[in-house]
Amino acid sequence: MPADTGYFGGEDASASPFEVGGAAAIPTTTRNVLNYDVSVVGTLRFTDDLLVDGSVEGEITSDGELTVGANASIQAGEKNKVAVRTHSAIIHGKVVGDIVVTDRVVLAGTAEVVGDVTAAKISIEEGAVFVGHCQVGNPAVAPAPAPASKKPAAARPAVQSAEANLLG
Repeated sequence: MPADTGYFGGEDASASPFEVGGAAAIPTTTRNVLNYDVSVVGTLRFTDDLLVDGSVEGEITSDGELTVGANASIQAGEKNKVAVRTHSAIIHGKVVGDIVVTDRVVLAGTAEVVGDVTAAKISIEEGAVFVGHCQVGNPAVAPAPAPASKKPAAARPAVQSAEANLLG
């Protein structure tokens, strides 16, 4: 019997549960992995990088890079509309909730995102599904309100009714 060379103990090393096509490939140097059979409820925090291919109900928070695998399902918790808040993110799976990224977010061709995305840079590959609003770049600074005028408003001429105009 041949030795088991599979990915995470699988039967075939070429059949990784994270494999997807497209330009946004799954990183091979990820140190932290939540496999497809793992479910998490609550806030998930990490520091460097994380590959999620299971399900998370709650918020994922980090200053690192998040990769959402093709099998993954991320759902924002009841108390918070934000599902992902990280430095950068590559989305291959499903995210329901807002994504807030300080640098770059990539929606791969297999991504399904229902929620608003805020990022400095965004890339959406062909085939990705995105339902929501997108804010790209640094948020614009709202202009200061104009100072209130101290002059009294100019008197407007009285408006005559249509009936008075018709009757003469």
